[in-house]
Amino acid sequence: MASLSQVLLGPVAALGRATRDALASVGRVARFAGQGIAAALTPPWYPRQILSQFLSVGFYSLPVVGLTAWFTGAALALNIYSGGDRFNASTVMPQIVALGITRELGPVLAALMLAGRVASAMASEIGAMRATEQVDAMVTLSTDPRRYLIAPRLIAATISLPLLTLITDIIGIAGGMQVSHYLIDLAPGIYVTNTVDFITAWDVESGLIKAAVFGFIIGLMGCFHGDNAKGGARGVGRATTSAMVSAAVLILASDYLLTSVFARP
Repeated sequence: MASLSQVLLGPVAALGRATRDALASVGRVARFAGQGIAAALTPPWYPRQILSQFLSVGFYSLPVVGLTAWFTGAALALNIYSGGDRFNASTVMPQIVALGITRELGPVLAALMLAGRVASAMASEIGAMRATEQVDAMVTLSTDPRRYLIAPRLIAATISLPLLTLITDIIGIAGGMQVSHYLIDLAPGIYVTNTVDFITAWDVESGLIKAAVFGFIIGLMGCFHGDNAKGGARGVGRATTSAMVSAAVLILASDYLLTSVFARP
């Protein structure tokens, strides 16, 4: 029969173990990130690998990002029209759509799409290479896996997402413009003029800064979980799911932190 001290201290001990494990996980991710950044910033580089990852992360993600951006801009315009019409404020639709897309929805939605498509793909690819001992073979051949596998993915994701975000901004604003043309008969030229006159350079720049951070998170989570995959095919599956979920959670958390910094006067 358990003693009173064991009953009272059991939850405390469980909380301590959970805290220790969480801090250990943060430390492993931070160490992995430091090694990946060092490999990305110092030679030798592998241009062919970097270009291949640019195509995989950026170019092949254009269709899903473009569709997401258009429907998001159109849905945002519909909601603004529905809510603004109650206060006779539907004419401010171009300004609100542009601000919402460039500062928030553009980088976040593009990042979430890439988290589902790219982070999971990176984790499954590197996890499969780890399970089949291809990574160990690279070490045997005097090839640093951090430079050959991790660094190109971090570079490609960090640079590709801001470029995709720019495209997302343009397509999203175009979706809002099309909806406003049919709803309130606002001419496209007037819509574009109102958008350009209202939006500032910082609105776009803040979204691009967010996108670069989100891209690094996506590459980091995909590579980290793939590199730590264990247990064969089942372990690779778990790594794929963990990479996508952790990337999405960190994107939303970092979005709040960055927004709280950028929103200060």
